[in-house]
Amino acid sequence: METICGIDEAGKGPLLGPLVLCGVVIHPQDVQKLVDIGVKDSKFLTPKKREELFPKIKTIIKDYMLTIVEPREIDKAVESETLNLNWMEAIKSAIIVNYLKPDKAIIDCPSTNIQAYTDYMKQFLKQDTELQLEHKAERYPVVAAASILAKVTRDREIEKLKLKYGDFGSGYPSDKKAQDFLKANWKKYPELFRQSWAPYKKVANQTKLGEFK
Repeated sequence: METICGIDEAGKGPLLGPLVLCGVVIHPQDVQKLVDIGVKDSKFLTPKKREELFPKIKTIIKDYMLTIVEPREIDKAVESETLNLNWMEAIKSAIIVNYLKPDKAIIDCPSTNIQAYTDYMKQFLKQDTELQLEHKAERYPVVAAASILAKVTRDREIEKLKLKYGDFGSGYPSDKKAQDFLKANWKKYPELFRQSWAPYKKVANQTKLGEFK
């Protein structure tokens, strides 16, 4: 029986915490069930609604895979001469496809060059899966379901980090609370931050320059 996979990520932009990718696989005749329970792009749902949908989605889909990418691995990709964040995401997506083995995969493409991203990802596929990469692919219920599982998982990881390290707000560079937390803790908790991000480098370099004055 034919299967369709949807892949999306959560947490690409924050300056701390993990990036989470998720792939869900479903039989086409079950897609309407996702629509019926209210599945749509996680960005348009409240945290409470996403939590409510999380277990419901898992009862409808055939299988799923979550991948949590920690800050160190993100830094390694960003600072690599042969890799970047998009290429790393393409490799992780291929691993998800290889695991779920769908007949077709619909993927929210992070790159402006969809063809180049598709060609790169194909190098890592182990089976003949039809790829459909698009921008704003969350309009497809199967991708929206993946976005919800990814977002809920990341939010849970962030709450664990806050219990351990303290409240750092949303973690996005534009968040004043996150900015203040970075300034106060960049050296104390280096493992928490994406050190390849410009805000981290700026704070670290300013502090180092201050130390040598």
